[in-house]
Amino acid sequence: MDRQAVTALFEKYVKKLRITPAWDVKLEWVEDPAWPKTGDFKIDCDDRKAVLLLNAVCPKQENMEEVILHELMHIKMYPLDQVTESLIANCFEEGSAASRFACQQFFTALEQTVEELAKCFLLEFGENKTFSYGRCGQAKSFNDLYEGLSNIE
Repeated sequence: MDRQAVTALFEKYVKKLRITPAWDVKLEWVEDPAWPKTGDFKIDCDDRKAVLLLNAVCPKQENMEEVILHELMHIKMYPLDQVTESLIANCFEEGSAASRFACQQFFTALEQTVEELAKCFLLEFGENKTFSYGRCGQAKSFNDLYEGLSNIE
C-alpha cells in the first residue's frame, strides 16, 4: 500500500465531500497488527475535528479508496447519527430489549447507507472503481446460513 497515494486520495475526498474547510480532519495510520478494522474515525463534533484511522498492517479490505470514502461518509452523516442515537436513548429504557432492537436496526441501516453512498461516490469519482469483498471471506455461505433449520410444512 502506497501511503503517499492513499494520503492523496484522502485529501481529494475531504475536499470533494466538502468536509474541509468546515472541519479539521487528518489521517493517521494504525500500526497495531491486532487492530481488527480497516478504517475507523475519532471525532470531536463540538470542535469540528476528526481523525481518520487506516490499518497500515493488515487491512481487511482491498480498496483503500473505498474505505476512505466510507469513513468520510460517516463524518458527513455524524449529525444525523447523533440525533438518532439521542432519540433512541430518550425513548427507550437503557439496556431494554426495545433499546437494543432500535440500536441494532439503526446501526445496520446507517452502515448500509454509508456504504451505498461510498460506492456511488467511488463509481462516479474513483480512481479504483473495484469494490472490496474482504469481509465476504469471513462470512458464512448462503447454504451455511440455512444449516440446521427445519423445513416449514
